[in-house]
Formats: sequence, C-alpha cells, structure tokens
Amino acid sequence: MNYELVSGFETHVELSTKTKIFCGCTTQFGGDPNTHCCPICIGLPGTLPKLNEQVVHYAIMAGLATNCEIANVAKMDRKNYCYPDLPKAYQISQFDMPLCKNGYVELSNGRKIRILRIHIEEDAGKLIHQQGNTYIDYNRGGVPLIEIVSEPDIRTVEEAKEYVEKLQLIMRYIGVSDCKMQEGSMRCDVNISVRPKGSEELGTRTEIKNMNSITFIAKAMEYEFERQVSVVESGGKVVQETLRYDEASDTTSSMRGKEDAHDYRYFREPDLVTINVLDSLIEEIRESLPELPFVKLQRYIDELGIPETDAQLLTKYRKIAEYFEDSIKGTQNPRTAANFILGQIFKRLENESAKEEFDIKTTADQLREMILLIESGKVKMNLAKSTLEKMLDTGKAFGELVSESDMAGLSDEALIELCKQAVSENPNAVADYKAGKEKALKSILGTVMKNSRGKADANMAEAKLKELLS
Repeated sequence: MNYELVSGFETHVELSTKTKIFCGCTTQFGGDPNTHCCPICIGLPGTLPKLNEQVVHYAIMAGLATNCEIANVAKMDRKNYCYPDLPKAYQISQFDMPLCKNGYVELSNGRKIRILRIHIEEDAGKLIHQQGNTYIDYNRGGVPLIEIVSEPDIRTVEEAKEYVEKLQLIMRYIGVSDCKMQEGSMRCDVNISVRPKGSEELGTRTEIKNMNSITFIAKAMEYEFERQVSVVESGGKVVQETLRYDEASDTTSSMRGKEDAHDYRYFREPDLVTINVLDSLIEEIRESLPELPFVKLQRYIDELGIPETDAQLLTKYRKIAEYFEDSIKGTQNPRTAANFILGQIFKRLENESAKEEFDIKTTADQLREMILLIESGKVKMNLAKSTLEKMLDTGKAFGELVSESDMAGLSDEALIELCKQAVSENPNAVADYKAGKEKALKSILGTVMKNSRGKADANMAEAKLKELLS
C-alpha cells in the first residue's frame, strides 16, 4: 500500500524588539547566563507584566504579510505547565482569541499552505546539560515570540522545506525577525502523520520539537515518515507523542506523551488588559510593509529582464535587493549590475550569514557610477571588472582608482605591440593554436589583458591576435 505524508508546522519566531515582551530587559542574543533578566522575567511574586506595544505591531505585520485576517479584539492567556525553564509554572500566550488567523503561504507549485493562526507569547529560558548536570539560563525567558500555526496541508518534505524557507524570507523582509535558526530565533515543531493515499481521514500525529535547521527538518521528517509507515504495516498503532530528533543517529525518540489544549488548563491572563486593534492601525501597518519578496521576484523577471535564477538570488536577501535597486537607478541595463553583484561581489560573501548582512565597502552609488561609465562607452568591461576588485578592497570610487588616461583605452598601435609581446611570451600556446587548438588563444589573450592592466578591448585584442597568427 502507498502512504501519504501529512504535516503541519508550529513555527516560533523571536521578534526583533529591543526589549522583552513584558519588561524592559534586553533581547540581545548571548550574554553571561542570567544577566538579561529581572524579577518580571523570572516571575517573582508581586511582579506585574506590561505588554510591549511593538510586539503587537510586529505580529500584525507578520499576519498581513501571510494573508491573515487581523482581529480587532484579542487577549492574553495563561498556559499552565511545570518545567524548569519556566519559573512561573505558566507561559503567557494566546489561546482562543489570537491576533491573526486564516492566512496562507503559497508554494511554487501553486498549493497554498493554510495558516490557522499567528499568536504572540513569551519565550521560555534555556536548559543547558553538562556532565550530568542541568543548568538554567533565563536570559531568553520573556523574549517575544510569534507562533505561526499551519494547517496539516504539507504533503512532501520538499513542500515543508519551501514553506519554512518562505516564512523565513517573509519575516526577514518585513523586518520583524532575523530568523537565525542557528541562534534559535526561528524554531519549528513539526507535526507528522501518515495515511493511505487517497484517504481523507487523518492519522495519529507525532510532534518533533524544536527543530532549528532546514536540513535536519527534512531528515527528521523522512525518518519519521518511514517509521510510522513501518509501524502501521506491521499491524501496530502510531502513538500520539512528542519526539526529539537526534542528529548523530538520524532518528527520533520519545520525550513525553503529546499534550492537548485541555492539558494546559488555559485561562485568561488576569494581569493584562484586552488588546484592541483599530482598523486604522491595521491599514497604517499594511501601508508600511515593504514590497514582499515574491512580488519583487516577479517584477525583476517581467520588468527588468533578469533571468529567474538570478532574480531568485537577488531577492533572497533584502539588503542585496535594496543594494541592487539603488545601483540600477538611471542605468540602461539592470543585468549589468546583477552580474557584478552575483559574480564578483557574491564571491566575497562566504556564507548565508554574510549575504544576509551584506557588509561590503563599495556603495550602490559607486557601483552605479561605474556602470554609467560603461554604458557611456568611456570604460571597457574588463577594466571595470579589475577595478571593481580594488573598489571592494578599499572602498574607493572608480574615479579615485582609474585616471582619465586609463579610461581612454589603447591606440591601435599600442594594442598591436601588446599582442606581439603576448605572442612572444607564449610560444607553447602559439604552437598549440597553430596546431588547431582554439582554446590556446585564450591563454595568449590573457597575457594581453594582464599587460594592458585591463585597458585593452578583449574583442579587438582577440581579432588582432588572430591576424598575427594567421
């Protein structure tokens, strides 16, 4: 029998507020253990929380960016459970009246992954297990979260990966979170069940907790799918439980029985007032949202003529997209800037984090000035490429590194002399070319370009070399 994967996600996103959700403590990542907390964070008797207004605004932004309905009235609730990282023995969250509901994220295959709700809550502390002991760091306690709860609409591991990647991209674009999974600012609880293909009935689900890597999410889902299929086919029953994923063994194991809402004894948080959201505020926030990445992607393809693969890379990182758009203002061909960014500049950005930060010395204005010189015919492409490397090293503008005489190029006589010099310096390549190896000409041409310090026109130099060697 063939089985189908059914999966839904509960995605926790730490918000980029400067202070925590109910107090004035910093949300800065790191710091010595238990130095970013106060009596409110750790729930000492007599303390009272006060809701951070920016948390509400960020949650509304997230809801609007994921096509949600925004509630005019919402409230905070107590979710009761006893665990060492939660010193109050309850978490302030939202239960039956969340801020956002009934949204969706559309995948590249056209399927919409429905979002049941987005609610705000406080993060818990962190347990650190060392040499048989357990230590508690409450620095993370009280950091504001939104929890994005999807419907069980995901049917493949590839869809799951794309869903998480799109959520991450949207949240980064609108500026509500850096979504650094390696730092825990975006974490996923993955709910999985299996059923015979064609069946409409949902199977018993398990939940894999606290996944903070898209790669490991995929591996954990693949393993859990196969495990559940094996259980069903052997005549057993899948048990509803909470699992952890072990990266070393690539397996899941049980943590505890899966809780339902009634297990948490939700009730209204008595120390916080009702949240009232005016329609005028919702519209104000809607107007403040930037162009979303998928809209931007289509515009780059349709209006700017950027190939889809290149457009995907340019729109994947908000800072790079902004840099690209600043660099093409007033230019004729946006692909020139795209090629410089995705070629020479990307080579200097070693990883995803570096691309996200996009901290380079050359400004968009400096790149645009160079492109305008290329389009005016004053600068050859090879000279621009070699000079851009120096610009990226020094932060200097093109005009500070290249003189008017350098921009003027070479006379025919000077070019011929350089070609003759290159021929004499590459006897082996000359022999190979004359023997029919066309690629050998590139080696000789490289010498011309090097000796001219990029001033030679590559096409003209190649033509001159062919004349000399014919």
